Amino acid sequence: MNASVWQAVLVLLVLVWSGIEPLERDVWWMEIAPVILGGGAIIVFWRRFPWTPVSVLLITLFAIVLCVGGHYTYASVPIGNWLRDSFDLSRNHYDRLGHFMQGVVPAMMSRELLLRCTGLVRGKVLFWVVASIALAISACYELLEWWTALLVDSEAGTAFLGSQGDVWDAQWDMALALSGALLAQLSLGRLQDRQLAQFETS
Repeated sequence: MNASVWQAVLVLLVLVWSGIEPLERDVWWMEIAPVILGGGAIIVFWRRFPWTPVSVLLITLFAIVLCVGGHYTYASVPIGNWLRDSFDLSRNHYDRLGHFMQGVVPAMMSRELLLRCTGLVRGKVLFWVVASIALAISACYELLEWWTALLVDSEAGTAFLGSQGDVWDAQWDMALALSGALLAQLSLGRLQDRQLAQFETS
């Protein structure tokens, strides 16, 4: 089996684990929905649109972050609690990792889509468009969290919102997503370009 299949199996195993007695079942469904919907879409369209290895790796890592957050809820992930207690932090910051990845993964996926499916070429315009897409997705997710907190059970909605009493939580989340989008393009863009070139010659 190739690496993409192994990564899909890994995500499936982590997803199954995360669904075994999660801390809050309603929150689990809300957190893992992107894994199920996004993963399903990738599998369905894989023959027509296989992603580059770097995109697949990032998607895999993000899916694991979401599954772990869904199992414990973001405010209660053990590694985040350990870091909070060890470094005298004000909160569990595991959700910050999730929002950073929420910038990285949409950025690299949209970059790949734009290069493969449109006339956009590598350069400043592509960089700006990709960062804008990632930031827009992050902002939409903040709106989704807000609407969910208003519409569903208050306890589950608050857990999904994950603000932990931080009045600037939404701003931090979007700033981290933007940072992830910028850093991913700067650090992984050339690697993705080389992998795209291999697609074109194969």
